[in-house]
Amino acid sequence: MSDDAVSPEEVRHVAELARVDLDDDEVDQFTRQFADILEYFETLDEVPEVDRDADLTNVMRPDEERDSLDREAALENASETEDGRFKGPNVS
Repeated sequence: MSDDAVSPEEVRHVAELARVDLDDDEVDQFTRQFADILEYFETLDEVPEVDRDADLTNVMRPDEERDSLDREAALENASETEDGRFKGPNVS
């Protein structure tokens, strides 16, 4: 894979999306590293496919209906509640 598989502009764009400030040396370093990573992914194309059905079994237990906690017991250790529900921090 050529080193221009990932451009410095793409690295800067990804860094901006991640809100990470990179200097020029770091952009060059990440450009090379991203190119190496993509090259590793290309090697997966060389792995032969396996033509067989996997012997899969369901390891999950069947659902069983059973009694659950009542509301008061469930909210007993909550740090904050409101109108009979758990109250958490606001997410903005």
